[in-house]
Amino acid sequence: MKLYNTRSRSKEEFVPLKEGQLRLYACGPTVYNYFHIGNARAFLFFDVVRRYFEYIGYEVTYVQNITDIDDKIIEQAIAENQDFGQIAEKYAAAFLEDCASLGIAAPTHQPRATQVMPEIIALIKKLVDTGHAYEAQGDVYFDTRSLPEYGQLSGKKIDEQKTGARVAENISKRHPADFTLWKSSKPKEPFWASPWGDGRPGWHTECVVMSQNYLGESFDIHGGGIDLVFPHHENENAQAMALTGKPLARYWMHNGFLNIDGEKMSKSLKNFFTARDILAQYDAEAIRFFFLSKHYRSPIDFTRELIVESDKAVDNFYKALEAFELDSLEATQIHSPDCLRLEEDFRIAMNDDFNTARAIAILFDLVRLTKNNKSSAENRLDAARLLLKLGRVLGFFQHPEDRLSKQMPDLSKALIELILSYRTQARADKNWAQSDKIRDDLKALGIEIKDGPTGSTWDQRN
Repeated sequence: MKLYNTRSRSKEEFVPLKEGQLRLYACGPTVYNYFHIGNARAFLFFDVVRRYFEYIGYEVTYVQNITDIDDKIIEQAIAENQDFGQIAEKYAAAFLEDCASLGIAAPTHQPRATQVMPEIIALIKKLVDTGHAYEAQGDVYFDTRSLPEYGQLSGKKIDEQKTGARVAENISKRHPADFTLWKSSKPKEPFWASPWGDGRPGWHTECVVMSQNYLGESFDIHGGGIDLVFPHHENENAQAMALTGKPLARYWMHNGFLNIDGEKMSKSLKNFFTARDILAQYDAEAIRFFFLSKHYRSPIDFTRELIVESDKAVDNFYKALEAFELDSLEATQIHSPDCLRLEEDFRIAMNDDFNTARAIAILFDLVRLTKNNKSSAENRLDAARLLLKLGRVLGFFQHPEDRLSKQMPDLSKALIELILSYRTQARADKNWAQSDKIRDDLKALGIEIKDGPTGSTWDQRN
């Protein structure tokens, strides 16, 4: 397997810290509002990363944080005239609900920043004690010049970082690039007691603590949107490097931006959509297909036409399964050489830096195999089974019974009776070859035919 590592700006062979185990951390939301459709791309993609590693036999520990204390949460609490905790809880619950609606599996651990405040304060104190951080008027800053490796993730050099959009002006700082670890509280703001006075932590420190609590000093993969490379992930990594001498993660994976009709999504352009907005209009699996049909590192343009096309594509997956009894598709053993080859192609695609676009193309190859009348019934059944199996790796077919036609069981019985009538006619015409072929094809589908003096009966094998 090869992954594109943001730190090296190249594809690298993936070697886990511990064989057969994956320790993965992906940044979750700051819960001050409903998350937007651009955020959904990251949440869906790392859901697939986790699913694929499990499919190839890894034991996965997946941690995703919830940031429940932040300036934006405080601002929203003021706007809604509520306590910050009420706002955080309201939107955290909405986040969990919308993720479930998108078919995103719950992470192994989902810590909240306010739950690890003692550990955050302890980490900041270690940075101060080791000379990597300093206090100024109740605030604590990370001294970026104390760490020669600062900038290795984003490629930014300290000397090039001046006051601007991402480097705030602050006369208390020793250098414009120094970032906040602890922020003193203002009147009526939430606070926690600390050696530097009442205040609250910086965003970057929260994630370091929450990831290391569950995954150790250094873990396998850290992920998020490309907008998090700097300053968030750079500043996370800096704290880990300062304390342990090791990078926070071995591999850093970042998904590309989402544009809306060719323009960057923004509230000022009135093209800002929450995931909840889109879920109210389109099927969750169509949204998943839309994102996975492009490589995760590529920018993607969101249009309603593409979502409609994505829904049609997903519908084709389900139509390919309608000719088969759902219970018969759950078998995991595949014998067809064509299907075994396609499963290997699927792995090759996913092992190449998660090329989900190519993986989806293989699902369509399987759709075509299910409809190939020149192929045996057993091979067509294998193709349907593999379509279900690999589709689930990408997060499709989580509840196939909900989407497949409710009329299929009765229709299937009617079709079997119709086929048996053709076989009865073949036997009457002494066309034994045709009669035997119908019997054998039905047997491959799990339908047992019994011939008796009064005619033929059938039963479905478990």
